[in-house]
Order: sequence, then structure tokens, then C-alpha cells
Amino acid sequence: MSQNDPNRGRPHGDGPPDLDEVFRNLNRSLARLLGAKPSGSQPQGPSGSAFRSGVLVLLGILLALWLGSGFYVVDAKEEGVVLRLGRFHRLTDPGLQWHLPYPFEKVEIVNLTELRSVEVGYRSNAKNKVPEESLMLTADQNIIDVQMSVQYDVKDAKAFLFNNAAEDENANDIVKQAAETAIREVVGRNQVDFVLNEGRAQIAAEAQKLIQDVLDRYQLGVRIAKVNINDVQPPEQVLAAFDDAVKAGQDKDKLRNEGLAYANDVVPRAKGMAARLEQEAEAYQQKVVSQAEGDASRFKQVLSEYNKAPKVMRERLYLDMMQQVMSNSSKVLLDQKGGNSLLYLPLDKLMQASTAASQTSDSGTSPLPSATASAPVAQGARAGKNGRDYGRTRDILGGE
Repeated sequence: MSQNDPNRGRPHGDGPPDLDEVFRNLNRSLARLLGAKPSGSQPQGPSGSAFRSGVLVLLGILLALWLGSGFYVVDAKEEGVVLRLGRFHRLTDPGLQWHLPYPFEKVEIVNLTELRSVEVGYRSNAKNKVPEESLMLTADQNIIDVQMSVQYDVKDAKAFLFNNAAEDENANDIVKQAAETAIREVVGRNQVDFVLNEGRAQIAAEAQKLIQDVLDRYQLGVRIAKVNINDVQPPEQVLAAFDDAVKAGQDKDKLRNEGLAYANDVVPRAKGMAARLEQEAEAYQQKVVSQAEGDASRFKQVLSEYNKAPKVMRERLYLDMMQQVMSNSSKVLLDQKGGNSLLYLPLDKLMQASTAASQTSDSGTSPLPSATASAPVAQGARAGKNGRDYGRTRDILGGE
């Protein structure tokens, strides 16, 4: 048995090693590492000064490493939470920071800008539904299938760490439960048609506000960034009936819009026609009244003239009446008192004069000037009887 045997001098070889011998071996190893040389043939421990220097250097290195382990870097989008002996101590800003090394202080880095998401009513895609989360009851006692997603971030690092066990999974569970509760409450206050059609944006906004209120009461330290209503539809068992109802509603809106368009086209035209007829009636009324007043004024004037010379006025009225009667007749009257049976009759001029006289009488003008209109006819007839026209006719027919 050698002198360095730790079991030397012991009756049994399976006992514990000699502690003195273990420390001596450790001192020799440290002395050899620090450059000390043994003094004799038998191994001796390092000198006291060298040993103390090595121990101090080693302790200094270990102390530097221990103190250096307290440095950490906080990114611009992050915030550091320093815990001293397991309790909250302070918050640290972005940059290079230092805390007392373990086991005195510990730091937790929380990302403030990372958007976290939870899903309600489905997992990963719309086909992977979770009926116990998506089926909800509306205010009119209809069942509806709602799928939504909620995005949130951290607004208070301290509350986020200490009020939800500092685990994202736990925070997601709390947010999901709050979102499910809020969406059920909002959907339960509205009718099924409103939820299916035009109310998605309003429902999402109300749900976001309600979720934020619930989480603020829990002091979870998160902020709801956005609530998305991904899909809203009736259950598959009644989907066909709901589609028919939606189509009927669309047809109703279409027909109503067409009726309004037709009314907007017909009503203005009818109003315009009615206004035009009213204006024409007023114009006709004014015309009739003015004509009646003119006839009355003319009759008064004729009456005053008649009172001055009754005989002359009777003849004048008789001639005017005869002219009106004869102008509407297609017959030509000849005077045979002179004994001449052959006369030149300008029938074309007579017919033109008759037509002009009839048009004048139809236009409603005064019949007084028409008495002179027959003068050229009668004068022409006399000229045909006694003048050159009569002689020219006799020459043509072989007279004198």
C-alpha cells in the first residue's frame, strides 16, 4: 500500500477517503497550475503566499463573472421587469441595463409590440369549427354560428407578468374566455338579420369595447388591438332556409327600388303635365274673358252709332250679314237686269275672295271691314258687264 493511498492505516478498503489527503492533492494541483515547484522528493504543498495569490485571483475572476452576469439588453420594443428575491422591484427602459446577479435579482423581458391572437369558434381555418364556442343565441331566439379572432398586445408589463402567471398560454386563455363572453352578450342583444347582414362592423366594435372592459377589470395588462368577425352564418341544418329568406329580402329591396325609380320618373312628369294644363286653362280663361269684354265693348260702340243713324246702321248690318252668309256659299249670283246674258266671270278671284272672307270670319275679327271686301267682286262683275272685259268676251264668242 502506497503512502498516497487515502485508505492507508484503515482496516477496510471500502471506507470514506482521508479528507486531509484530498485537500493536499487539491493544493498540489493548484500550485502546479500557478507555477509553484515542489521543494523535495516527496510532494509538498505550495507556499502560503503563492496559494493565497492564486486563490485571490480565482476569486476575482469568479466575482467578475458573477457581476457580469447581471448585464442585460432591453430592445426598443421591449420592457424589462426586475424582480428582487422574487418580488417586483422596478421597470427598466430600453438599452444596456444591469441588475444584481442571481440569486438576488432576476429580470423578465416583455415584448410590448408583439400582436398575439386568439380564435373563438374555430381553430386554424374556418372549416375546423368548434361548435361549443361558435353557436350563439340571438335576441329573436335564433341560433347562429359566429367565428371571430381577437388580436391584442401588452400595455402594462408588470400586470401582464404578475396577474396571469407570466405565461402567454394563460393570457390567451383569459382573453379567449373574455372574448367568448363578450361576443355572446353582443349577439344576444341583436336580431338575426342584423347579425347576418349589415351589423358585423357594429358587433365587432361593441365586442372589442366589452372585451377591453372585462380585461381591465381583471387587470391583465393587455390592450385589444382588433376584433375580426371572420364568418357569420346560420347552422348547416337550416342554411338553405336562411338563404331563401335572404334571397326574398333582396328581391323585396330590388322591387321596392324599382318602384321608387318608376315613381320618381312618373310623378314629376304628371306634375309637369298638370301644371301645363292649369296654365293652358288659365290662358283660355283669360282669352275668353278678353274676347267677351271686347265683344261687349264693340257692341256698345255699334249701339251708340246705331242710335245716331238707325237707317244707315241697319243697312250696314244687313250688308255685313249678307257678306258673311254669301262668303260661305259656293254659288255665284248674277244680276240679269241689264239684259246681257254673256258675262266674263273671274271665278278664280271670286273663290279666293270667298275663301279669304270665310277665314277672316272664322278668326273672330270684326265683320265691319268685310263689307268693303265684296266691293271688288261686285265692281268686277260690273266691269265685266259694261267694260272691256265684257267686250272681249263678245269678241271671242262672235258678237258685235
